[in-house]
Amino acid sequence: MGEINFIEVFFESFTLWILLGCSLIALTVAIERFIYYRKLKFNQKEFLEILEKIEVCLEQGKLEEVEGIAQNLKGPVSDLVRTAIANKDRSKVELDELLTAARMEQRLVLERYLGVLGTLGNTAPFIGLFGTVVGIIKAFHDLAISGTGGPAVVAAGISEALVATAAGLLVAIPSVILYNYYMKKVKSMATILEVSSIRLLVVLHGSKS
Repeated sequence: MGEINFIEVFFESFTLWILLGCSLIALTVAIERFIYYRKLKFNQKEFLEILEKIEVCLEQGKLEEVEGIAQNLKGPVSDLVRTAIANKDRSKVELDELLTAARMEQRLVLERYLGVLGTLGNTAPFIGLFGTVVGIIKAFHDLAISGTGGPAVVAAGISEALVATAAGLLVAIPSVILYNYYMKKVKSMATILEVSSIRLLVVLHGSKS
């Protein structure tokens, strides 16, 4: 039996074109999220120093300096700081609710596009399997029309059809790995946001006591 001509199989199978599109989407999302998460470097020591500065400024009544500190910050944690400072005169309960809402908003941003990776990881094998089934049906149909060739013809058709299943797994496995990896980063950052909001709440209301 000769070798499989993958280029010919690719151009003849519409499911492989679909899987190619899926792989490009997965790659685009993976690169975009990698660049985004790479920018989210949280330095706990730095953040504690910022909280100390905010507390000192609040005790001294230097509200302009506090607002300046908030404006110079970047990233999800900085949004919490800006929310806390902008609503520092509210009650502890109200501020806590506002910080909770801010954390939820930041979580949505952190999880953006990850659903695409999860969906591709779940559906790509089925797309490949569909392509394989279609290929097998075609192989038996060709055998029925030709009436000659025997098992060798069917085996060749099936081996080409199985390329679709392999391609589906090739798209799905990296997508699932990347999805789990990025979700771990999201959970880690969500924990940091929660801890940060608690510290902000203590600092802002502690300065009034």
